[in-house]
Amino acid sequence: MASLARRHGPLALVHLDAHLDTWDTYFGAPCTHGTPFRRASEEGLLVKDRSAHVGIRGSLFDRADLLDDAALGFTAVHARDVDDIGVRGIIERVRQRVGEHPVYVSVDIDMLDPAFAPGTGTPEAGGLTSRELLAVLRGIADLPLVGADVVEVSPAYDHAEVTAVAAANVAYELVTALALRVGARR
Repeated sequence: MASLARRHGPLALVHLDAHLDTWDTYFGAPCTHGTPFRRASEEGLLVKDRSAHVGIRGSLFDRADLLDDAALGFTAVHARDVDDIGVRGIIERVRQRVGEHPVYVSVDIDMLDPAFAPGTGTPEAGGLTSRELLAVLRGIADLPLVGADVVEVSPAYDHAEVTAVAAANVAYELVTALALRVGARR
């Protein structure tokens, strides 16, 4: 993300995850899977007030987690919001939040319900379906995407390779969106 921010300036972030990943420390460590977007914000890699979490539903340690997250410039679309606004509503919220800023998309596979992605280290009940996630990614594919990742697939927990199939399809959607952006610039 740092190299992309050097090239494009501070980025908007669309973070699809069950957890905020903006904690100051996680089990006393400042650099873990629970802290990357606080560090990115502190390093000036993110545009303030142009980043969104999607699918949030994980446990919080303290109400300050939400307050700190908001102070860093994030907004959250909770997994339960899908019940009220649907996939189209999620897409619209993300698009309004990001605007025309260069965007980085990070997909933590645990944003999916464990029925669709059991092979992860931090599963949380009540997540999106794989169909809903793919629809969200397709709905934001025309944003000015400059980079993406898919994280936290854990093959040791992935019976029948359910998570790997979901992650491979997510990666395909992201690579396709990036390729379309590169093709449009030529």
